[in-house]
Amino acid sequence: MLSEEASNGKRTLFRRMRAEGGCQKVRGKFCFAVLAPARMQRAGMAARGGALAAIFGLLVAACQSPAGRPGAAAPVPPAKITITTGNLRFTSPAGAASAGGPVVTRSAARALVDKRPDRGIDVSVTGGRLVRVSAVNSAGKPVPGALSAGGRDWHADWALTPAQAYHVTATAVNPRGRMSVTTAAFRTLTPRRTFSAMTSLGTGQVFGVGMPIMVTFSRPITRKAEVERALEIWSSKPVTGAWYWMNSTQVWFRPRTYWPAHTKVRFEAHLKGVQGARGIYGDANLIQRFRIGNSLVARASAATHHMKVWWNGHLKGNWPISTGQPGDDTPDGHYLSFAMGNPVRMNSATYGVMPGDPGYYNVLVYDSVKFTNSGDYVHSAPWSVAEQGFSNVSHGCVNVAPAEAAWYYDHSVLGDPITIVGSPVKGTWGDGWTIWFLSWRKLVAGSATHMMVVAGARGSQHAPALVTLPSSMRLPAAG
Repeated sequence: MLSEEASNGKRTLFRRMRAEGGCQKVRGKFCFAVLAPARMQRAGMAARGGALAAIFGLLVAACQSPAGRPGAAAPVPPAKITITTGNLRFTSPAGAASAGGPVVTRSAARALVDKRPDRGIDVSVTGGRLVRVSAVNSAGKPVPGALSAGGRDWHADWALTPAQAYHVTATAVNPRGRMSVTTAAFRTLTPRRTFSAMTSLGTGQVFGVGMPIMVTFSRPITRKAEVERALEIWSSKPVTGAWYWMNSTQVWFRPRTYWPAHTKVRFEAHLKGVQGARGIYGDANLIQRFRIGNSLVARASAATHHMKVWWNGHLKGNWPISTGQPGDDTPDGHYLSFAMGNPVRMNSATYGVMPGDPGYYNVLVYDSVKFTNSGDYVHSAPWSVAEQGFSNVSHGCVNVAPAEAAWYYDHSVLGDPITIVGSPVKGTWGDGWTIWFLSWRKLVAGSATHMMVVAGARGSQHAPALVTLPSSMRLPAAG
């Protein structure tokens, strides 16, 4: 409670301020004024300095404090945006909210250099949510990325292209809907050393259901997981598989089971800016499209002297054959066709049996489909028809009667599975396209990420590998 003297002084102050035009209504009945010292003296304030100072402090507090208004809310600071790219970070300043429009923060006028384009772009926000992120290069091409659920983060999908300028604009709102905008401008480094990639898959070609995607790099890769995560597959039919590093310069993708017949596939290596080894960055992306054709699967038994052939899942035939004679046994294994010829000259001198030596031959062989580097084919063999179905008399190839061999050749493409069973000799890893020698567990173990790849019409993603294979997806049984 104010004393009577203080109350009288307060009324005198209000009257004097109104009379001299110094009282301006701010909120409700409270006002705020600044009086010159001379006026304060004329009002008699000097004599009542202590009481009036207390009144003046109350008036100022009532004017400035939201608490002076019943139900007034506390101020909410603007959302704080952080743009991170490689070694650079652009952050909007944090502070209390003030009246007015959106908070806009711009990066330095001079473009900075991002020395780690392999890390891409990350945008995050605190005290709000992101509503829009735009990242473009100097040509105006957008950088693909995704906003997380709830708008807390935005991440670029891939690494950034070296020696390229970029501009990023991020917009966020705080809980009161107030907008904040932060921009960043920078340029990625120009690397001294680069690497590239190639594949033997020809654009538009048709392959068999066992065909792997084979990628070869121009330099040894030591950061295999980073490179592997930059590889993407689109498949018109759902496919699960895994990447397998054959060595430091080759990585192959193989489905868990054979590709579905008539699948359209697009492969893209987003290698620009990826750091494949210390200080070595990808300088180009790689895109390839191909198609899986009809399903042609063959299983030849050296024990029963017959070969079963499935065409689009239906048993076409169980043909009499003759495989390698003792000492030249056709080795067991899950192979793929990788070369074809009609005819092919087969000369024993290529593996050391010269003219005049026992077992020497030099002949043209028709309807030949190759499945090992050491020279094994499925081919026409009219000279061994009598033995086909009964005994093994070849030099290692699978001998088939001319009519069946011609049908098989005419329906073959590269990547058709050819499995040999019942032989006393096991196949050798690397003797042909032997990626199907691997169990699913071993295939995933050869991945740098140890993850499986789930591909579909919208692209691919990595996922924890499942070990148990449903019975409906297993390979045809031997027999």
